[in-house]
Amino acid sequence: MTDVTGAPADVLHTLFHSEQGGHEQVVLCQDRASGLKAVIALHNTALGPALGGTRFYPYATEAEAVADALNLARGMSYKNAMAGLDHGGGKAVIIGDPDRDKTEELLLAYGRFVASLGGRYVTACDVGTYVADMDVVARECRWTTGRSPENGGAGDSSVLTAFGVYQGMRASAQHLWGDPSLRGRRIGIAGVGKVGHHLVEHLVAEGAEIFVTDVRADAVRRITERHATVTAVADTEALIRVEGLDVYAPCALGGALDDDSVPVLTAKVVCGAANNQLAHPGVEKDLADRGILYAPDYVVNAGGVIQVADELHGFDFERCKAKAAGIYDTTLAIFARAKADGIPPAAAADRIAEQRMHEAAAARWAR
Repeated sequence: MTDVTGAPADVLHTLFHSEQGGHEQVVLCQDRASGLKAVIALHNTALGPALGGTRFYPYATEAEAVADALNLARGMSYKNAMAGLDHGGGKAVIIGDPDRDKTEELLLAYGRFVASLGGRYVTACDVGTYVADMDVVARECRWTTGRSPENGGAGDSSVLTAFGVYQGMRASAQHLWGDPSLRGRRIGIAGVGKVGHHLVEHLVAEGAEIFVTDVRADAVRRITERHATVTAVADTEALIRVEGLDVYAPCALGGALDDDSVPVLTAKVVCGAANNQLAHPGVEKDLADRGILYAPDYVVNAGGVIQVADELHGFDFERCKAKAAGIYDTTLAIFARAKADGIPPAAAADRIAEQRMHEAAAARWAR
């Protein structure tokens, strides 16, 4: 079923009528010469210009790409609000295989589309895009972060993303076991790419017992060759069933927590870097009913966006790291709010973020 524009009706229903919608602006971008097909979604700019990465991914359909952009942009609104940033939420997706379709011409064309928004959207790296790509995009668009230090940027933001997730794990341990130490804890990491391999380093240094998996054998091999104490498992299905697992860290794509995985998950804590880990509304209650503590993904993985936001004001790594360290206290505050309100942590985080966005919007209208 389509609407009068030919767009799938379910996408427009999501945008205009569902609780997952409410976006301010969605831009469909096409440049036939370079082959670019992209979607830029701006969810909420009450706190300031939308900030979020660019995902380059071979979506099965254009409708799937639009839906992902909408979900990711909404998540960025909440992430930026909880991180204390003066930025709203936005996200872009480029449709295609980055290994096959990414070209300089395509990235330049994409940069022109971002520039056409006049600063309402600030872009950065995400799955399938890297620092070198942002250097190219920045040649056409000054509202680009995540650039290389040689080009005035902060470089790889995955370093502080992993650091923030590590702080979220420490807060989870403090809340559940009364001690933030992860020494001796059994931790399973699904996805050891850009963020996951940095997370491994923090946990190895603390003395955790680590299990890893990744769809790419070379990514796992890089970890196990560097750290003989890390155990590789066949896949995520095996990882979530590891006996006595204390923490499960989804660090790949979203939707890791669903009706199939939650019932068999052995971990007592879920705290990872992936965006949109809850496959659908209600999963957060399923986790709570099983006594599994969920550290909201957009709270604990905010270290990267803290870094790229700082780049807009003259990057200082130590300043960013200090702000990312605050994810520990933020996560504890969410657990306390959840307990006080009798709701899951994901709902508590949403309430706090929505309050900040509402207050910012009200202040804007009052001026």
